[in-house]
Amino acid sequence: MLFQTLIIARNTLTESLRQPIFFVLIVISGLLQALNTAASGFSMGYTTSAEVHGDNKMLLDVGMATVFVTGMILAAFQATAVISREIEDKTILTIVSKPIGRPTVVFGKYLGVTGAIFMATLIMVSFLLFGVRHEVMSKASDMVDMPVVIFSLSAVIFSMFIAGWTNFFYGWSFPQVAVLLMTALVPGSYVVTLLISPSWELQEIGHNFKPQVMLACLALTLAVMVMTAIAVAASTRLSQVMTLVVCVGVFVLGLLSNHLIGKRAFVNDFAAIIETAEPQRLEFEDFRARGARYDITLKNFPEETLSPGTSIYYGPSPQGLGMAVPDFKPYEGDPADESRLFADDTPSAVIVKNSDRKSMTIQNIGAQSLAVTRPPTEGDYVFTKPTRVNVVALGAWAAVPNMHFFWLLDAVTQNREIPSSHITKLAIYSVLQIGAFLSLAVILFQRRDVG
Repeated sequence: MLFQTLIIARNTLTESLRQPIFFVLIVISGLLQALNTAASGFSMGYTTSAEVHGDNKMLLDVGMATVFVTGMILAAFQATAVISREIEDKTILTIVSKPIGRPTVVFGKYLGVTGAIFMATLIMVSFLLFGVRHEVMSKASDMVDMPVVIFSLSAVIFSMFIAGWTNFFYGWSFPQVAVLLMTALVPGSYVVTLLISPSWELQEIGHNFKPQVMLACLALTLAVMVMTAIAVAASTRLSQVMTLVVCVGVFVLGLLSNHLIGKRAFVNDFAAIIETAEPQRLEFEDFRARGARYDITLKNFPEETLSPGTSIYYGPSPQGLGMAVPDFKPYEGDPADESRLFADDTPSAVIVKNSDRKSMTIQNIGAQSLAVTRPPTEGDYVFTKPTRVNVVALGAWAAVPNMHFFWLLDAVTQNREIPSSHITKLAIYSVLQIGAFLSLAVILFQRRDVG
């Protein structure tokens, strides 16, 4: 089965690269990235601590959107070209008539299309990185970064020249040869550009290298791979136009899933927002010690009375998602009775010890301290009851690919480091989403009449 899958994947990859629209969209993406350096001249701030700042925030935003949308369109076109069109033309009978399982056909087709889309994404991301290196020309006095222009154009023109030459003399596919050469030459040219300054002086490769932008582009590539799986699933039953409609619909729903579904999956009403949080003693800093106290000031007047003895929960989400305090039984005794707070039969809890309008002291009480995951911090939302989970909404939210997970632009522009753990979780999330949609594709294709 593995050998058959790889054979189908190789043939699908070759067929995908030979599609003229494949090469055309890649070139259009490169042209748009070049135009972005002139069209993104809108002030987005003056901070200089982030990897991109000022007008370059808009450049990166538009550039990443260009890669994402182009990748999605390519996935829809290529998936339908190698699946739905073959079903309509009956050419897929040459495969399914042989002792090859239909799941093998689906997986092979996906691997082939994914290989082609990955090559296209690599080229388009390289064009984006060229644009980020060049930066926006906001003023008439800004100089063109000639190494960027020369090396990027040289890679594209040389690829097209060799592709045209081999097509004329040997009959090789022009789009296939051009894309294969660009896959190697365009990223290679970007690496060479990193070694040369705009004034044509040698420099360290890390001088203009932006690791956070690279991580954001990696996350974007994972999103395109998920969209490719969606396109393959849709193309087993739908035409090219409808596959594109489904991809756009899932993409939009993924962008709105937090608002439409996510806020209904976890239900809670916050009472206040923390402005400052300080431990009363050094040993209370992690807030896990028995009897630990934190002095808290609030940004707003509480929506409800936070009287002594009130249960306290806190977390980063206004809906109560990711609460740092586990569920516990409300404390029913007198919070002023210190002996009762730590009696052998007192359940673990976090309560208000004392309060005064926009400030309060919270305490970790019980026979054993409550196992909070972290202490309260600035910006946390304060709750007085645990979060309720809507199982139906949570299931729907999990099923829809959440595009916010992949869109890391804000982290880059706000100079927040993207943790490697997030990329790892994102990769696992992508594999699960891809597996789910490929399983759906197998189910849809299993009983599809192809004769």
